[in-house]
Order: sequence, then C-alpha cells, then structure tokens
Amino acid sequence: MARVLVAALERLPVRIPERVRRARGRRRGSGRPLPVLELAARPHPWLSALGLVAVVLAGAWLGLLAVGNVRAPVGPMDTTMALRPSLSGGTKINVSPLGALTLDSHVAPVRLDVNVDQLDPMRSQALVDHPERLSGLQDEVARDVRHGTLDLAVRSCVAVVSGATALGLAVYRRPRRAVAAGGLALTLLAASGASAYATWNKNSVLEPRFSGLLSSAPSVVGNARSIVTEFDVYQKELARLVTNVTRLYDVTSTLPAYQPDPSTIRVLHVSDIHLNPASWKIIGSLVAQYKVNVIVDSGDTMDHGTAAENGFLDPVADLGVPYVWVRGNHDSRTTQRYLARMGNVHVLDDGRAETVAGLRFAGMGDPQFTPDRSVAPGGDAAERLAGARLASALSDQRAAGTPVDIAVAHEPTAARETDGTVPLVLCGHLHHEGTEILPYGTRLRMEGSTGGSGLRAVERQYPAPIEASILYLDRDSRRLQAWDEIRLGGLGQTTAEVSRHLPKD
Repeated sequence: MARVLVAALERLPVRIPERVRRARGRRRGSGRPLPVLELAARPHPWLSALGLVAVVLAGAWLGLLAVGNVRAPVGPMDTTMALRPSLSGGTKINVSPLGALTLDSHVAPVRLDVNVDQLDPMRSQALVDHPERLSGLQDEVARDVRHGTLDLAVRSCVAVVSGATALGLAVYRRPRRAVAAGGLALTLLAASGASAYATWNKNSVLEPRFSGLLSSAPSVVGNARSIVTEFDVYQKELARLVTNVTRLYDVTSTLPAYQPDPSTIRVLHVSDIHLNPASWKIIGSLVAQYKVNVIVDSGDTMDHGTAAENGFLDPVADLGVPYVWVRGNHDSRTTQRYLARMGNVHVLDDGRAETVAGLRFAGMGDPQFTPDRSVAPGGDAAERLAGARLASALSDQRAAGTPVDIAVAHEPTAARETDGTVPLVLCGHLHHEGTEILPYGTRLRMEGSTGGSGLRAVERQYPAPIEASILYLDRDSRRLQAWDEIRLGGLGQTTAEVSRHLPKD
C-alpha cells in the first residue's frame, strides 16, 4: 500500500524533498513502509513567491532604517535625508520644533524625508556678517539639495540590496535565494524610482501643507505666488522654503516678522463663529501673523441674535483692520444694526457695494432668520431669490463701470445664483470648507466654522475643528492668486494645519 501511495505522489506535479527521496531509497530494501509525514511537499509556487517578496520588503526596509540615511548640509543647515516606505509617496520636511511641511511631489511607495537637525553656527554667522550672501543662498541650497538627493539615491540602493540579501540569506540559508532577494529588491527600488520620476510634480512646492505652530506658518510657507513654468521650479521653490526655515533658526532664536508680498491684498475669510469667544483671539492672531488687510465674515457670528448677545461683538472694533460682514440665518437685524455702528465694520446687504482695502465688495444678508435651527417656509426658494437680487445688483455695478471683485452671501444656494456676474463669491453655513468653479466661471469659496461650530462644540468629546482662510489677491488685477486653508484641531490655538492652494480653472 505504501509503495502504491509513493508511486501516485511521484506522478503529481509536486516535488518531493530530496531528503524524503533518500529516506525512501534507504527503506525500500527493508520492506518497511515510508512514514507519510516525511512526504511533505514544497509549498505552492505562488506562496513561495509571496514569501520571497515579504522577505525582500522587510529586508529593504530594515536596510533603509539602518544605513539609508544621508547627512547633508543644505545652506547653513545640517539635514538628514532618508527614504521611507509610504503608500502615497510625497516629501516631508521636518522643521522641529516648528512643525513639518508636506509636499505632494510624487506618487510612489517611498517618501522622501528631510529632517532639519540644526543650524551650523559658523555658516549662520557668516550670513549674519555678510547679508549680501543671502541673495545667492537659494542657488547654494539648490546645489546642496541636488547633491544630497544623489548621495541618498546611491546609499538607498546599497541599503535595500544589502538588507534584502542579508535577510534572504538568514531565512533561506541559500546563496542563490539571497542573491535573488537582493536582485528583486533592486528591481523594486528601480520601479519605485521610475514611478516617482513619471509622477514628479515640480509645482508641488507651490502648494505645501504645513502642520505645526500656527505662529510659524506664514514665515515657513512664505508668500503666495503664481504658478511658474520654468524647468527648475522645484529646486528653486524648495530652496526658498529651506531659506525661510533658515531664517527661523537665526542666531538670536527669534521668529522673524513675516514680510508679505506687497503686490498682494490679503483677505481673512471667517464664518459661522456661533458665539465662540475663542474665535476673536484666533482671528486677531491671524491678522497679526499674516498682515491681513481686510476680514470678511460670511455670517452666523451669533447663535440666537438677541440684544443680550451684542456685547460678544465688541472685540471686532479692536481687530485693527476693516471688517466686512453679511447677516447669517442666526444673526438678527438687531445684530446687524449693532455692528453697523462700529467704525471699522462694513455691513453688506441688499446688494450694496463698497470699496474696502482696495477691493470692491457687495453682499446680501440671509433672507431667513432661524436661530432655533428650524426650517423656514421659504427654504431654498427664498435663498435663490436673494441670490438673484444680489446677481442683479452685481450686473448693475458692472454696467456702471464699477465691477465688484468679491460677492458675499451666507448660504451656498444664494451664492451660486451670482454665477457669471463676479469672479469670486464667498459663503459659509455648512461648517466645512470647499471650493468649486460654477458653470459660468465664478469661483465659489465656502468657509468652515471659525468658531468650531460654536460653544455647543465644547460639549462633544471631540470638538469640531476651527477653520479660516487667507485669500491672496493681486493688487492690480484684483484676482485670486492663491489661498491658505487654516485648520486648528478642536479648540487648540497654537498648532495648525495650513494648506496652500493655487487656482486651477
């Protein structure tokens, strides 16, 4: 019976291990049956291949962790560059303790990490003693980044091949399998490099995401600018970001004053504060840090719109910049009259237009007053009618030779009715940020809740994030150049995520 079983197994496409064959030969003469357990076959080929891939990935990762780092001077800074496994790729610049910049530079299973370790005292002092060298610092940084990434590429190849080969030898104990693991690791790294090259986005540095200290964000991210199409934009803009970081690490260890681009008008867009007093401190901080020219509030500043709440609005007078406001569905006419008496407040309603900080604004207050969160009988029809009235006023302004640059409404339904009559319309109401291009070319920019959805948010286990935006408009054309989305986690006031965006029509 045993001989019949062995003969049947030999006809199968599964190979019997050599030691089993030898044992079978030794015992065939004795007439004793061969134990079935010794007839264990090799695993299925795809399981073997999967195991090899797992060994290669683990070995390559361990190799990168062990020897895949490159210490490279970048301008006056000492940095460490490394490749790390990632599902989405990209580049991350860690600027401890200020925060981190994330760039969507490429799509590949590896991410480029650049850690700013320290500022070299001698090179930094040389810049202080010879400030004229700052003009050439960006070229120097570009060269340093290029040399550092080339060194990193070579070291990463050595690291992944060595790591995969060593782990393959430890697991399989066969030189051929170990060499195969090293070769597969090199192939995978080359494929990752090809994917990164094919998906390389040289303009990613124009739209960085910053996460860290809110006070550092404007100085690190820098001024807004238009898309540049020259070939070396990535190196130049990355150098500019590194230069900004360098200035933060100056010898006096003080945060430099943000120097805004004089060709831009900076608009702070807030909305849906909902009676949260913490919002005024955040707004005041943003005004100072970004050198804001004008604030636009798209409504729902209050919660019930009662006269007893009016004192909540008093900090508006101390913000130091013009405050453009439209009524939301939680703001009453009483609220509107109280704000209108403040010297720096410009209340927009019934399509009335005003020029503030070099920009022409027009707005429409919400036609519905629903402080108890009820649904008014008019519904969307009332919003569309109010939006149509605003659009008519905008068309009249354009016909009169005084076109409006920015329209403001509270509800998105009303804001959409202005399509084709104004370049940019701002709104709120839905408590989340969003941007869309309407069918006739108007850009709709919807703000989240700058009050974190109001005081009710503190009753939740996880308060809603506080959101606001900085809009950069060209001083001559008065068109949107870029905007920064600012998001503070819950009720936090010191850390933030700042994402730079460029218009894509």
